[in-house]
Amino acid sequence: MNRKVAVILSGCGAYDGAEIHESVITLLRLDQRGAAVQCFAPDVQQLHVVDHYSGDEMDEKRNVLVEAARIARGKIKDVRELHVDDFDALIMPGGFGVAKNLSDFILGGANCKVQPDVLSAAQAFVKAGKPVGLMCIAPVLAAKIFGHGVVCTIGSDPETAAALTQMGAIHHECEVSDIIEDHTHKLVTTPAYMLAQSISEAAAGINKLVDRVLELTHA
Repeated sequence: MNRKVAVILSGCGAYDGAEIHESVITLLRLDQRGAAVQCFAPDVQQLHVVDHYSGDEMDEKRNVLVEAARIARGKIKDVRELHVDDFDALIMPGGFGVAKNLSDFILGGANCKVQPDVLSAAQAFVKAGKPVGLMCIAPVLAAKIFGHGVVCTIGSDPETAAALTQMGAIHHECEVSDIIEDHTHKLVTTPAYMLAQSISEAAAGINKLVDRVLELTHA
């Protein structure tokens, strides 16, 4: 039976939304593995909008769900419609949108809060004992989702790893092409563009993450 996977996006664009390469690699690998996928995003305003050509902040407002629909080719739902009973696993690509739109990590660091609808959806998978995959900067949400003692990685960045530890997570350094698995919590993480210097480097770890998450749905 094909597995059903929910993917939560945080907008569209590495600097203010979901990292597009990570998102597309994730969706491609899930499709290659025969999984049925539904994308979700919170129906909220972005923290801000960044010009991805210049890197400057723009004087305009955008909606996270509307922007994420670009990646999902319109096939996306409000995260409030995410019902855990309909899915076997959850995966969250990275991008600064995770730290700006799915949470306020970019402002609050270790004292951050996760967007309520996203937190509720993710914690439902934890309560149901279903596997979760977090990549790039998304593991900064791990302790908020799973609680103290969860094992994860963001690669090797000391400052971000310190914030993870302060929140109660156990951080393991990891190469871009590898994954870290918390067997107790059924959580799989990989650094992706926290370390990747190319799309193929990012894909190496993301493909492993997707494959392992799908394997855990049969455990």
